[in-house]
Amino acid sequence: MGSGKSTAAINYMNAHNNHYIYLTPYLDEVDRIKECCKDKNFVSPENKGGGKLDNLHHLLAKKCNVSSTHALFSAYNEYTMDLIRNGEYVLILDEVFSVLEETHLKKSDINVMFDSGLATMDEDGQHVKWIANDYDGTKFADIMAKAKSYNLIYFNNSMMFWTFPIEIFKAFKEVIVLTYLFDSQIQKYYYDLNNVEIEYIGVKYEQGEYSFTGNRIGQKSKYNLKSLIHIEQSDTLNHIGIDYNSLSSSWFKRDKRTKEKPLLKSLKNDVYNFLHNKSCNISGQSMWTVFKDYKNLIKGKGYASRFVSCNIRATNEYRDCTKLAYCINVFFNPNVKNYFYSHGIEVEEDTYALSEMVQWIWRSAIRDGKEIWIYIPSVRMRDLLARWIEKVSNG
Repeated sequence: MGSGKSTAAINYMNAHNNHYIYLTPYLDEVDRIKECCKDKNFVSPENKGGGKLDNLHHLLAKKCNVSSTHALFSAYNEYTMDLIRNGEYVLILDEVFSVLEETHLKKSDINVMFDSGLATMDEDGQHVKWIANDYDGTKFADIMAKAKSYNLIYFNNSMMFWTFPIEIFKAFKEVIVLTYLFDSQIQKYYYDLNNVEIEYIGVKYEQGEYSFTGNRIGQKSKYNLKSLIHIEQSDTLNHIGIDYNSLSSSWFKRDKRTKEKPLLKSLKNDVYNFLHNKSCNISGQSMWTVFKDYKNLIKGKGYASRFVSCNIRATNEYRDCTKLAYCINVFFNPNVKNYFYSHGIEVEEDTYALSEMVQWIWRSAIRDGKEIWIYIPSVRMRDLLARWIEKVSNG
């Protein structure tokens, strides 16, 4: 994070004569690519005529360089793949993409779908095959679309996953993913599942320019993080997270179901106390997070509008923030973890949690080498961050 990945990608595109698709989570980054790669004449799909996907096809047919957000990527189809192959495009993906998602369709609804003859299992024993071509209902419309594109997997006789078609990645001449701690991310496990070979690269800074290097650079930070990141250590504020599983999504869910919600009320008071009292002498803005379903139960006077989603990435919008409250305990989705385990793929849960946390922290003023004060009530997450700071400080 903050190592110059995006700038290195810009320099790479300006220096090499390829056709590019550059995908990023945010519109301001889309505009940045257009501004910094003027000779490449990047354009973005527009919602006109047949929609953004049709307009993308028009641009790819002309072999234009395309800068777009992640959102349209999930709509790519076989025709998109043909155009990508024909144009010998290179994909630069700024941050990982959601390549596997649980559908959250209840088992009873899945049984109805199969029992009523709407769908069946494919011969491979994994993929769902839609067979009711006359279905015009709404309940299973999204499931039907996923099944017809052969991207729906039935797992453990109880749940379904949507998977992004690996063929789209394979249609590109080359794929470069700009991210940090990739080893523990879902997209890496998805590549392992699909036997995709990975080559790790790094970023170097020489003679005033960032560029890619053919080997992974050591993790040592360019800043003295021990002196810049101040982790709140008071027992008074951290009492809420002393258990290993405290502040996990199930912890939030259990307390929300109670009438009094004592733990959530206590957390709200602790967040208020940290942002208003413990850090009262610190200049600058605040940012805080919990799982989004519980945002309204924790927000309070003076900081409600400073909520920043816990899975945010690749934005500089919050780089003025010096007071942070990271009030979650991150675990891998157990169903997704079991799915990977069933294919012999080990999941590094602690590294995954760390990657999610440091990506969030790096939206703040720390990315510019400024001091930050952070409240992390979960003892597990707090220890993960402290060990990581020690590691990157020593290289």
